[in-house]
Formats: sequence, structure tokens, C-alpha cells
Amino acid sequence: MILVIRISGLVDMNEKAEQMLYRLRLRRKYSAVLLKPTVENQKILQQIRNFVAFGDISKETLVELIKKRGISKVKTKKLDAESVILNIEKKHASDWDIKPFFRLHPPRGGIDSKKHFGVDAGVLGDNKEQINELVRRML
Repeated sequence: MILVIRISGLVDMNEKAEQMLYRLRLRRKYSAVLLKPTVENQKILQQIRNFVAFGDISKETLVELIKKRGISKVKTKKLDAESVILNIEKKHASDWDIKPFFRLHPPRGGIDSKKHFGVDAGVLGDNKEQINELVRRML
């Protein structure tokens, strides 16, 4: 699964990127969604890579994310992270037991958004496995 976290706000954003983020349910800063690694999703991520951080999330981090930030659709129901993960892998987002987005805290320790001599050292774009560390700082 690919985790996508919105980092930038609405200032100086073109309308097409804003609509893509809205359709992905990334309507606020520091909100996150899970996507399946399909060709269509990869194309969307390449078009919005200047506004989001994304990467492959590990199973341990996904369990921790669901336990701490997952919101059940039924308020009285207690969340079981393992069963939710099975549902996420098999079903469509509208059939999940949790809401299809996560509201995260701004990262503790700040965001590394510096550029040194043309080399991107920030969090925007594809972070591969480093997204797990970023998510843990945002829980």
C-alpha cells in the first residue's frame, strides 16, 4: 500500500492539482490516505508530487496508524487493527470499517524542506521507505 500525506496548503496551487487532492480526500494539510499501487495512481502521484509526500508503508506502521488515528464509521464500535488491514487489502475504500483518510499531527521535529545544490533533501515527492519514519513523527 502507498501512503500519501498532504504537506502543502492552498497558497500558489494550480486548480488542477487542487482538484486532484480534493478527489483523493486530501482536503487539509497533514491529512493522509492509503492508495493501491496501480498505474493510474502512480500517474496521479507524479502530477501532485510537489504538494504531497508518499511512499510504501510497512505493516507495522500501518497497524500503529490505524490504532492511533483510525476513526470508526460506527462510533460505538471498537477498532481491531488486524481485521481492518484485511478489509483494506480486499475491499474498496467505501466498504472499509474506518473512514478512508487519517488526520495527522504536524511532524515533531519539523519538516526537512531544504534544497542543497539542486538535490532535493525535503519530504515532498517519493520517500519510498522513509515515509514510515515521517508517519511515526506525525502520530
